[in-house]
Amino acid sequence: MEICDQAEGKGQEDETMKIDNSLRSSQLIDLLRRFLGIQKTRAEAYTKLHRGFSEYMVSGADSVYSQLCAEITVEFNDCSKQVLEMESLFSHPDLCRGDLADLLKAVQEQEKQKLHLTAQIQVLKKAGHPSERLVSHENCCFRGPNEHECVHIHQITEAGVKDAEADAKYDNALKEAIKGVQDAVTIINEHLEEVRYEIEALETEQFEELIEKSESVHIS
Repeated sequence: MEICDQAEGKGQEDETMKIDNSLRSSQLIDLLRRFLGIQKTRAEAYTKLHRGFSEYMVSGADSVYSQLCAEITVEFNDCSKQVLEMESLFSHPDLCRGDLADLLKAVQEQEKQKLHLTAQIQVLKKAGHPSERLVSHENCCFRGPNEHECVHIHQITEAGVKDAEADAKYDNALKEAIKGVQDAVTIINEHLEEVRYEIEALETEQFEELIEKSESVHIS
């Protein structure tokens, strides 16, 4: 009788453990899916930012662009806050998935770098090449409607050399920033693939547990 009671007790304990594991898996899947949703929100925010910047470069409407940047900043801050909360939940003993917390943290770092470089790119594009500045000819000597003796020739020639050097530095800075964004996007996408793989693995685990439970009920 004691053996039967012990066996029954062990069976109940195993069943409780399976339920706990299933609940834990569901919580993990829910959090990971929420994280993917946040990344989608970030992507949509970047689309709005890029579109708004393109419109600003054409219209020059500072107030409209500034308002857009303020709205996007709020969105990004909200996304970061939610991800930080998720990191804390993954690290909690109830879930005990520090590896997933580290994965989200890695994405956060790349998102921060991506945003910083995106802002840098827009600042550079707003400024334009150093050589694209305008020169005033109000002090020049005009000999006719379309002819004038430019007093800036030496100034322009000397400045042209400096501008060429400045342009080269500008182009290099812009290329580095663009490459930095591309690298960050690549790393982020790799991490997101890891998240999707983890979701798939957890769902497979849940399905196998469901099959096992169904078979045990059928046998009994």
